[in-house]
Amino acid sequence: MSAEKLLRGRVLSFLDEPDGVEDTSVYTYAKDGAILIRDGLIVASGEHAEVALRADSDAEVVDHRPKLLMPGFIDTHIHFPQVQVIGSWADQLLDWLNTYTFPEETKFADPGHSARIASLFFDELLRHGTTTAAAFCSVHKASADAFFGEAEKRNLRMIGGKVMMDRNAPEGVCDTPQSGYDDSKALISQWHGKGRGLYAVTPRFAITSTPEQMEMAQALSAEHPDCYVQTHLSENHDEIALTAELYPEARDYLDVYEHYGLLGPKCLFGHCIHLTERERSAMAETGSVAVFCPTSNLFLGSGLFDEAGLKAQNVRRAIATDVGGGTNYSMLRTLDEGFKILQLQRQRMHPLKSFYWITLGNARCLSLEEKIGTLDAGTEADIVVLDSRATSAMALRMETVTSLSEELFVLQTLGDDRSIAQTYVAGEPVVF
Repeated sequence: MSAEKLLRGRVLSFLDEPDGVEDTSVYTYAKDGAILIRDGLIVASGEHAEVALRADSDAEVVDHRPKLLMPGFIDTHIHFPQVQVIGSWADQLLDWLNTYTFPEETKFADPGHSARIASLFFDELLRHGTTTAAAFCSVHKASADAFFGEAEKRNLRMIGGKVMMDRNAPEGVCDTPQSGYDDSKALISQWHGKGRGLYAVTPRFAITSTPEQMEMAQALSAEHPDCYVQTHLSENHDEIALTAELYPEARDYLDVYEHYGLLGPKCLFGHCIHLTERERSAMAETGSVAVFCPTSNLFLGSGLFDEAGLKAQNVRRAIATDVGGGTNYSMLRTLDEGFKILQLQRQRMHPLKSFYWITLGNARCLSLEEKIGTLDAGTEADIVVLDSRATSAMALRMETVTSLSEELFVLQTLGDDRSIAQTYVAGEPVVF
């Protein structure tokens, strides 16, 4: 039997960031489309009549019509050990961390617990159509081993890293500068580039790392320049004030990371709500990425992300769930809440921009656009199948929809995991 698979349905993939509803040149859309897959990679995509000619006569055909096929969704900031604290009531960020998150993360010293949660974590991501994520593990090496081991077993394109934190947290979730370095280095050696796994050096945030540990993060990043760096920045006013007390010599919050050489195109900074003009300029100059986490920002009352302002200053911007401060695994729900945050600031986000953002846009922010985020030939066949009539409310609304943009907005506004008809990882169906 042929190793090829031909998926049929309506096919949408982006070429660049849309500049509004009239900007049809930045995406390809085939009403009767197809995607041809061989050995986990996309061979061709586009009009069914053309793509089918390239398929073997005995290729497996999966007919998803009239559903919409897109690249799998990409989540650029999520906390794997927080799946059992999502939806926990607290006042603001620091209270939430101390009351719920840090106690929960102590459990990840246990390899068995880490393995169980890793399996359930990936189940949730895939059920919600997310095929790639940049994830924070706990401080424990066992948590990162479980994360990468489960990702490898499922052949997932995942980024992760053991959190480094050596102060201002309970003993059970603290390492030391040396142990944080040693464990991270061992994890990089074991997992970075193995299968589809990639490593991120992960100092949690400036508050929980001493200058000595930041030096170790700097050393790791310098020794492994192909790895990512992920952390948090300017999420909350109290967090910013405490950072200033702990690093009085720093010009601002970003300068803590800048001082230790932790800025650059593969450096991901969660939140970035309350940035100074100097911080914005430094991020733009270094190509660092600001990650918008709308459901988390609303849930913890952190503030409003200035998408238009950052774009105007050429700061690269990604979007993410930030589970468990974020309140949903779904990138569709994340887009819906992000739309509202921007709407409050009169920053209009067109649905074409939304779906670009969670596919090619986020892939570009991860410097992975040659591998994921599109349906281009040669890219990895991570695909989501979307049902815009998945619920009775959606089906009723869809009776009046007359354009692709309107349908995408229905998915964004009313959709959730029920709208995910299937998720493919490297060409293999994994959910239903």
